Amino acid sequence: MSNNVRLGAFIVGALAILAVGIFLIGDEKFMFSSTYQLNSSFDSVIGLKEGAAVRVGGVHKGTVTHIQLPANPGGKVTVLMDLENSTRDVIKQDSESSIETEGLLGDKYIAVSFGSAQAPDVQDGDSIGSRPPVDFAALVKKADTILDSTEATVRNANQITENFREVGEKINRGKGTVGALINDRRMYEEATTAARNAQQGVKAFEENMEALKHNWFLRGFFKERGYTDTKELTKNAIANLPQAPPLEEFGFGGKDIFDKPDTAKLEGKQALDKVGKFLEANSFGLAVVVASTGIEGDKNENLILSQARAMVVREYLVDHFRVDDARLKTIGAGESSRPQPDSFGEVSIVVYPVGVEAPVAKTSANKIGP
Repeated sequence: MSNNVRLGAFIVGALAILAVGIFLIGDEKFMFSSTYQLNSSFDSVIGLKEGAAVRVGGVHKGTVTHIQLPANPGGKVTVLMDLENSTRDVIKQDSESSIETEGLLGDKYIAVSFGSAQAPDVQDGDSIGSRPPVDFAALVKKADTILDSTEATVRNANQITENFREVGEKINRGKGTVGALINDRRMYEEATTAARNAQQGVKAFEENMEALKHNWFLRGFFKERGYTDTKELTKNAIANLPQAPPLEEFGFGGKDIFDKPDTAKLEGKQALDKVGKFLEANSFGLAVVVASTGIEGDKNENLILSQARAMVVREYLVDHFRVDDARLKTIGAGESSRPQPDSFGEVSIVVYPVGVEAPVAKTSANKIGP
């Protein structure tokens, strides 16, 4: 093959790679889609960047194109957004935007809520309302203040209990007016027992508060396990799988996805990509992430761990693929029901056809095998 042919093949290949890159980037930024512009104003955008995603109903449907500072110190920051024309059916004049975070420390994005059916349609260049973002730094500072105040209260309670003990000992030895008046040994013993029980209760409370200080999610305890807030674990949970036959089912060993048997921290994220691509490419009515753990350890802790695993798998699919997050649900099944369960547990994603809806949302987990 001559040098000219090789050079030509190299140039053609480079142009093809460049074209594919331009297409992928343009598709991500909606450069090849018909769009319209909206704007919304905030007191602070706390980390939001130009080029950030705009999600409508959890689906990536737009991009932040520009962030404008106010003309004077008393004004607000204006965020300009380009959105696909298809969102005009659900975004109305009473829709609201908010600045959200992927996970606890992830990237910022704009979330736009659905409007009401009777509200007027939005037009190109319209402004919509906004909700103030959550300031996690303020929450951490407030949490530190609460913990420090609790520690001071425990120290004061210990000191009071010690003073009561000393008073009880003096009374027992007959010191002071009260000691001279009290001759009933039984009364003293009851008072001493009560003081001892109170001190043990304060000590137990102090130990619990110290454990809370070192294990609270803002101090890294839940972060090491792949999730941050136990209140969010069953936010998208359902009671059980529908009775309808599934459209597709994906099964994984816990070892393929998670870092350790006792964690919900994702390790093998690539294993979930085929699920996300299937959900993007196919119409479906419902997809349920069912997670379980091994049988080692405390049963209640394993139940919480399974709920956390289902939650983080769902969050990965929602954050990395264009799927309707309202159709993705979770089931934390607790310990695996297999005859010889793997110490890591299992994860399955069951996809149901269009028309199948989620059962009534649950408030506590039921035991369901994956």
